[in-house]
Amino acid sequence: MSVNQLDVSIVVPLLNEEENLQGLYDEIVKAIPQEISYEILFIDDGSTDSSLSILRGIGERDSRVKTIVFRKNFGQTAAMSAGFEHASGEIVVPLDADRQNDPADIPMMLKELEKGYDIISGWRKVRHDKALTRRLPSKIANWLIAKITGVSLHDFGCTLKVYRREVLEVTKLYGEMHRFIPALASWSGAKVGEVVVNHRPRTAGEAKYGLGRIFKVVLDLITVKFLGSYSTKPIYVFGGVGILCGIGSILSGLAVLYQKFISTPGLSMNRNPLLVLTALLIMTSFQFILMGLLAEMLVRTYHESQNRPTYVVKEIIGSEKGRCSDES
Repeated sequence: MSVNQLDVSIVVPLLNEEENLQGLYDEIVKAIPQEISYEILFIDDGSTDSSLSILRGIGERDSRVKTIVFRKNFGQTAAMSAGFEHASGEIVVPLDADRQNDPADIPMMLKELEKGYDIISGWRKVRHDKALTRRLPSKIANWLIAKITGVSLHDFGCTLKVYRREVLEVTKLYGEMHRFIPALASWSGAKVGEVVVNHRPRTAGEAKYGLGRIFKVVLDLITVKFLGSYSTKPIYVFGGVGILCGIGSILSGLAVLYQKFISTPGLSMNRNPLLVLTALLIMTSFQFILMGLLAEMLVRTYHESQNRPTYVVKEIIGSEKGRCSDES
């Protein structure tokens, strides 16, 4: 299927971007070829300026524009999730409302998607942001995410990406996890590509993120790693830690016996801190193993109650009619 036949949904989360919205809309309309049918979904994440009135005006003039208004600020991930759920296109393209992402890159990314990819991620190779508060934390976070997830992308934080709709349908977003979609999708078998995109300096409005964001990224990364590697087998994590504690208790206990009967005969065991450590490690070992068993029960209950499979099917080849005739 060629790009010309695909419907595209452009998702734009925003918070207090009144100075950028009209210009961004004009750029999107100019960038998307006329032969491509598309819609633009603006998600107002609790703006307190005149952003909503501007969006109402744009929507009245262009029926392709829809606006989803939150009752309060829920965060960028929630806004993107709402946009994905309300998108009707076969391809979904999120981008920032601050006009630092260039809509002119979208046609190029759509063409790249045709090469067999499920996701095309933008790479802001040349960034126009502050070095200390934006570029340095971003480099650290991108290196850490790539190492832990095993997905080799240079720029997980770039909002401008192109997704096939079916990839997003099996990906649920929480916290600040929108940047981890390529990793989550890759673990489900999606093919991820990356292209260099134009990044522009912010000329209006104020940046919404600073250094504090990196702590959220680290915590979400721990969650993502657990979900990707152990969501269906948590006993491997808790049980593994329990076994390590058990091994530590054995070694500590042997050290206590060595000191009591060999190195320092007559030493009182009651005054040996290693004895306390041995008892603590034994209790910790049992606790972690029991936590693992409880986690296993919760995971199995969750998957069965939600009727959620532990696999993702890409396609089924062969008709039902053909299989029925073979079995008969």
